[in-house]
Amino acid sequence: MLVLAIAVPCCQIVAAAEPTIRDVVYARLDSAPASETPTGSRVLTLDIFQPTEAVDAAPLIIWVHGGAWRAGSKKDVPVTRWLELGFAIASIEYRLSPEAPFPAQMHDIKSAIRFLRANAEGYHFDSQRFVIAGSSAGGHLAALAGVTNGNEELEGVVGDFRQASSDVQAIVSFYGGSNLQSILEQSTAHGLSVRVSALQLLLGGQPSEKPELARLASPVSHVEATDPPLWLVHGDADPQMPIAQSEELVAHYKKVGLPIHFDIVHNGKHGGKEFFDAGRLDAIAQQLLQQLKISATRPSPLETR
Repeated sequence: MLVLAIAVPCCQIVAAAEPTIRDVVYARLDSAPASETPTGSRVLTLDIFQPTEAVDAAPLIIWVHGGAWRAGSKKDVPVTRWLELGFAIASIEYRLSPEAPFPAQMHDIKSAIRFLRANAEGYHFDSQRFVIAGSSAGGHLAALAGVTNGNEELEGVVGDFRQASSDVQAIVSFYGGSNLQSILEQSTAHGLSVRVSALQLLLGGQPSEKPELARLASPVSHVEATDPPLWLVHGDADPQMPIAQSEELVAHYKKVGLPIHFDIVHNGKHGGKEFFDAGRLDAIAQQLLQQLKISATRPSPLETR
């Protein structure tokens, strides 16, 4: 078990990178294969960024954007610095809450992971070194996907590669939620102004009205001793997503003895350049690479599940 509070100065702005391949269709929302998508059908897509220096099998970051579950875009990828450190990135589109309530978001994300694993060789990814990461609502969804491999309610039936695993080997959540049952009581007045309406759209009601759905959507409800290592980055002055949400997830990880890295951004609000400066991203990337080496010596999740 490892708990870190890392102080990294904000000293270098990370420049954005352009995708290597845009709008790869990973699923469509009907019964036909994604490869036979007719014009006008609803498809789900992702953008692929290859590492700066080409490798045969790169570790993959699966990026989940934020936006209170109701907005945002896969174009927002603040971790492209990791391309310079040998990672590939797949930034995924998922259905937002005005289009479909929870658990549609999780069904889409897990479908994207299965697609990426099934097609890893063609894209030069290492299928046994997948990291899911996200910010804000995307951080919540990333953590939830990471701790619920094999959960039938959350796996869903979206996409063509249902026999592939949605397992990941590490999780990174930037200022994400972890417990939708406690989030409102922890929130500031400003936080409530954002979260009440966002939760109404996501769950089709408030957590008190939808307790079982709120529990299903809460990473803390699913933590087990077999879950992957977790990195949390959260500001201690966040007015939108209470830092208590990350503290709850830390407590659950510690309880079962899992590796947990908690990076507290002092005076940090809800996002901003200090969360994604080169020094902080480099430190996280080096820790991830070390952990992925350890994970590579263990039996493949595809062989053991």
